[in-house]
Amino acid sequence: MSSELPQGYRQVAEGRIREKVGLGYDELPLGMVIEHRPGRTVTETDNLLGTVLTGNAAPIHTDAHFSSSTTWGRILVCGGVTLNLIAGMTVRSTSGMTVANLALDDVRFPAPVFIGDTLYAETEVLARRLAKSRPENGIVTCRTSGRNQEGTRVLVFTRTFLVPIDPDTIRAATNY
Repeated sequence: MSSELPQGYRQVAEGRIREKVGLGYDELPLGMVIEHRPGRTVTETDNLLGTVLTGNAAPIHTDAHFSSSTTWGRILVCGGVTLNLIAGMTVRSTSGMTVANLALDDVRFPAPVFIGDTLYAETEVLARRLAKSRPENGIVTCRTSGRNQEGTRVLVFTRTFLVPIDPDTIRAATNY
């Protein structure tokens, strides 16, 4: 096996590599922008499960007949579903090693999402500092934007989370 590892992997034994999940504090420099892939096409099942799990009874999200008479002319994907899909797309790279989510702020939905739209996410590191109460962790604040297949921004939010300063120690201890 080559001594050079592919980016995003670490060697765990001779001839064996493991994908990395999440970045540590030093791997999230101020100003870095991450384009998250793959994109995610929103299905009717995504929307239905999200509305049912949250108890959201608004007919705009579940009733095709009702929705056909609205401004949109069709079912509008629930904002909570959109937020969860796009936030979930960011976890593998930004916060897969997170110790705790600290804040979700300034959530905005500038354009609608419909069943069949494909969503893409992009995250920018806005701020970071060492945690005073937990010296083994750092606090990172990111802004994430979600866009549809046409490039229209459908979501933007800011998220702050706690990540380890030494992610490799955590990876070794947890078999990640």
